[in-house]
Amino acid sequence: MVRNKEGIFAPKEKKVVVLWDLDNKPPRGPPYEAATALRKVAEKLGRVVEISAYANRHAFIHLPHWVVEERRERRNLDFMERKGEVTPIDPYICGVCGRKCKTNLDLKKHFKQLHERERQKKVNRMRSLKGKKRQKFKERFVSGNEKYNEAARRLLTPKVGYGLEAELRRAGVYVKTVEDKPQAADWAVKRQIQHSMTRGIDWLVLVSDDKDFSDMLRKAREADLGTLVVSDRDRALGRHADLWVPWSGVEKGEIGEMDLIPGKRPRFEEDEESEVGFSGGDELFSLSYDEDERAEMTVESDGFGRFNVSAFSEDEWVEDEGDFALSDSDDDSDDELF
Repeated sequence: MVRNKEGIFAPKEKKVVVLWDLDNKPPRGPPYEAATALRKVAEKLGRVVEISAYANRHAFIHLPHWVVEERRERRNLDFMERKGEVTPIDPYICGVCGRKCKTNLDLKKHFKQLHERERQKKVNRMRSLKGKKRQKFKERFVSGNEKYNEAARRLLTPKVGYGLEAELRRAGVYVKTVEDKPQAADWAVKRQIQHSMTRGIDWLVLVSDDKDFSDMLRKAREADLGTLVVSDRDRALGRHADLWVPWSGVEKGEIGEMDLIPGKRPRFEEDEESEVGFSGGDELFSLSYDEDERAEMTVESDGFGRFNVSAFSEDEWVEDEGDFALSDSDDDSDDELF
């Protein structure tokens, strides 16, 4: 219990750190929406003090399949609008000045010739200033112009990549570009995990499928640090963490507070698991069913690939002086088999 600003004693607010391995787990959709959804899940555990993403430069210049398909569809639609084969129902409206254009290409031309030129003039003016004047000018005319920034994200295509770094920063994510070396992002995440273990963090959210983080997760749990793994499968890292949620569920906003209760198995199951609940390994399992409440089948495994299947009905068992024995019909059937 701690005392807040109002002088009331309340439970201590838990601190949460989110570490995102972008090389291993990039967003499958718009980066801003994915980062926002990840923050909402982390906020269910406590107050998010840091969200960091680590990747090399290839992650920022690579074009995912969904981006390539989206751009191809947009080009085809622009071509058909220019030839007159497709007529948009509503005109395209400029997000900065409100001007209406017949086609998307006309809107891009208007934006580049008017608003982009004005923007470049303001940037040149900002670079000629110094000190507080430069900072105030930047906040008012450059970074603070949300109308232009939103229209530019929608109309202008980045020269390199698809704006992954800029969109993550807009969502409040600290993006760190590591060296172009093998496992460079992994080492950066491991160092940050060690740093989090010594700064009073209560929960660690790790977005990765890399099983190399297993040892660090075990150390974090030994240090009484709650761990949540966000990945596609829970077999590699989920078994070493307190909680596991699927990455697809996070991006779609399907994770609720009931899925973040420690000690409770999540409702999300892997596709590889069978419907009968086979757990794998050397453990025994059995499958039974009742048909008209008279028949039962049992499947047993010893864990070495050998299975024993038995089926019987209630009519095939007789009671003899308190013990159960096979009936005469069963003895006759056994003789026929041998």
